[in-house]
Amino acid sequence: MMRLFARVMLAMCLAVVAGFHAQAQTRPKVTTSGPDFPKAALFVGNSFFYYNNGMPGHLSFMERAAYPENKAAYRNTMATIGGSGLNWHDMDNLLRPGGLGAYSFDEQNNVVFNKPGRQYDAVVMMDCSQCPIHPQLKDAFTTFVKKDSEIVRANGMRPVLFMSWAYADKPEMTEALAEAYTIAGNANDALVIPAGLAFARVRKLQPELNLYAPDKRHPSPAGTYLATCVTFAALTGRSPVGNSYTMGLDAPTVELLQKAAWDTVQEYYRR
Repeated sequence: MMRLFARVMLAMCLAVVAGFHAQAQTRPKVTTSGPDFPKAALFVGNSFFYYNNGMPGHLSFMERAAYPENKAAYRNTMATIGGSGLNWHDMDNLLRPGGLGAYSFDEQNNVVFNKPGRQYDAVVMMDCSQCPIHPQLKDAFTTFVKKDSEIVRANGMRPVLFMSWAYADKPEMTEALAEAYTIAGNANDALVIPAGLAFARVRKLQPELNLYAPDKRHPSPAGTYLATCVTFAALTGRSPVGNSYTMGLDAPTVELLQKAAWDTVQEYYRR
């Protein structure tokens, strides 16, 4: 009787583990930004984007280094509010004609007036760092991903979600955030950039490399560079390994972060 009871309990435990594992491993339906990847993107989010002089700006430098023959075409803008969720942003207003993206700056810091009309190919959206998994905020995440994705598409652009990372002292956030973003991406046919999974990978590969600011939430320069590499790989479908833009980091760190970003993207999309 005791053996039978033990077997039943073991089977129940395995079933629970298997069920949890299956839930945590939801696969993304959208695994590419398309054959014509976005050359101009608007990043809507919070301080995770604007730390270290802005991740979208670093992405522009990386894209231009990879495609020097047409570097003027690569342009990224960020619309951010510190601590904000998606429901703090007015997507209709951000995408209004003649607003964001009407002008930009070239490499000589000259003002360039862009061609009127649709200014961005894609809009990359990130909710607050806890919103997708917070009991009182997760419903707003679901609601506004849907609402904003529809607005983005109505303006002829592609919605993209940016999966944020776990806090330095709360690594258990990784799996929950990955699941929430993947489910939201699948529900809205949106590409998901797996930055949070890349952070977790690097922390396992090289725990002594600090990806965080002292508050344990925001990115250090290495964290911003890793996020840049993941975003580049996800949007372009091209490996960041060997890219000449380094954000001033040392060569071994750059090599580690570039490879970790590419491996994460390949594994998440199962390319």
